[in-house]
Amino acid sequence: MLCIVVHGGAKTISEEKVEANHAGCTAAAEAGWAVLISGGTAAESVEAAIRVFETDQTFNAGFGATLNSDGEVELDAAIMEGSLCWGGVAAVQGVRHPISVARKIMDDKPRLLVAEGAKRFATECGAEMCRKEALVADEQKQQWKEDQKVSDRPNTVVCVALDKSGTLVAGTSTGGTTHQQAGRVGDSAVVGCGLYADGKIGACSTTGNGESIIPVVLAKTAIDFLNGDRHPEEAAQMAIAALKSKVEGEAGCIILG
Repeated sequence: MLCIVVHGGAKTISEEKVEANHAGCTAAAEAGWAVLISGGTAAESVEAAIRVFETDQTFNAGFGATLNSDGEVELDAAIMEGSLCWGGVAAVQGVRHPISVARKIMDDKPRLLVAEGAKRFATECGAEMCRKEALVADEQKQQWKEDQKVSDRPNTVVCVALDKSGTLVAGTSTGGTTHQQAGRVGDSAVVGCGLYADGKIGACSTTGNGESIIPVVLAKTAIDFLNGDRHPEEAAQMAIAALKSKVEGEAGCIILG
């Protein structure tokens, strides 16, 4: 069985942006699905899907990501296979596709690279680079200038996939939250919190408030709820219920068993 699930980010969005969100999610899912049906791996599928999100300013990832307190884009992304192999970047600037850099790290050796170290690795491995200003979308710049306290920007974009070999992969990519402190890192690149994959159980990626997701280790919690042949839908609902019972905040998750 082949499968891919994508999520455009937890948030209530305004009516005028519903169509763009639906179109973007569909495009991302189709990109990942094309990889799977052509015999590609789940990691390639997740990367392809999230790269679509990272080029669509509708979403909070790559170009169009939210701006931090300095008016700049800092990006987090991670990917994890069911073999427990993983890679991540955080607070990186000037990288067009942080999910691709995270995958290169995973293929090299599991670790989380941040800021200038992540950017240096990206440059050395031939990732697509750009001026950091090139990732700032006009809408985000205007919102930052107006200092809006409420935003309808989606949170982390996420994806989980299963390929023909039975390999499960989870991936994430985000620009964080509007006006976040420079250098702030949320859950997205943190294994067990923003994503988790165990080939014998399932894969999960989360989206929402990182400061709420991290203390409850949401992705790993969701995967633990899959034990005993529990349906992924039920496991997801139980994970979110567990978060709501312990902390304040907003979150969502997608799971493949």
